[in-house]
Amino acid sequence: MSVLVTGGAGYIGSHVVRLLSERGDDVLVVDDLSTGIESRVTGLPIVSLDLAAADAEDRLVAAIEEHSVDSIIHFAAKKQVGESVEEPIMYYRQNIGGLTNVLTAAGRTSIDSLVFSSSAATYGMPDVEMVGEDLDCRPINPYGQTKLIGEWMIDNAITSANIQGKKFNAVKLRYFNVAGAGWPELADTAVMNLIPIVLGRIAAGKAPIIFGDDYDTADGTCIRDYVHVKDLAEAHIAALDYMKSGATSETVFNVGTGTGASVKEVIDAIAEATGREIVPEMGERRAGDPPALVADVSRIGALLSWKAEFDLDEIVRSAVEAAGMLPEG
Repeated sequence: MSVLVTGGAGYIGSHVVRLLSERGDDVLVVDDLSTGIESRVTGLPIVSLDLAAADAEDRLVAAIEEHSVDSIIHFAAKKQVGESVEEPIMYYRQNIGGLTNVLTAAGRTSIDSLVFSSSAATYGMPDVEMVGEDLDCRPINPYGQTKLIGEWMIDNAITSANIQGKKFNAVKLRYFNVAGAGWPELADTAVMNLIPIVLGRIAAGKAPIIFGDDYDTADGTCIRDYVHVKDLAEAHIAALDYMKSGATSETVFNVGTGTGASVKEVIDAIAEATGREIVPEMGERRAGDPPALVADVSRIGALLSWKAEFDLDEIVRSAVEAAGMLPEG
């Protein structure tokens, strides 16, 4: 395969790029490097490009044809929930505009497969603890809305291609909470998710904050499904192989472990991995935080033969190691 990876210099994208390269696939990286780090993809061809730019479609077509690309994995997007609430139009311009150019370029070339980086944010605040793919999607912020609209766009592109007699398939992967590092040099450098936030607070000599300890859960703190970034990367490759085999009975898959961990449990795991006593501060609940969100992963297991291999302790240890915070000796 020859795969174009948009956002391939980013945290998740670089893990996928490395796994694809290790198994012998040709890889072309497209990244505007606004948050991506070029050293993560050293030695690979890279096109510096804002996918929402006016010339993006033509430049994508040229790159696809030059490198004989047949598949796309599309990560590149803005992804901060809070920022999306503050700047919703920018999120629509970047996320929807970028995907529009990717799909149009795919339609003009020989691309036959697309894997789309979607999100559990498409579900919003479901009133069930175990979340399956057939649940009604009701995103509660512009970020989640752009991901759901992106899924609709892709479905329509598939229908259009079929009408025209062109082979084009796509898989949408709805991530839950991604964490850890497959390789230390590919660590998550953005301090936006629980584990890097806690590690950042510890490094700064501050106590981590738990936002609410009175939820209807065993220890009162929110429960989430944490999946190792390397497991997530493997899911993208499984999705590509699934499409290349001609199987497209389902196109939406959750990616998680199927097991939840509470905020307290995550902090305890970090304390164990760092060898430090951590006494968190208790804060007020944040608006929009459901008590528990755990992925139903039966579909991806059955159809893509994918299963997460790393547990919470391994996820946390890999993040702690990448941060250089393992205890000495």
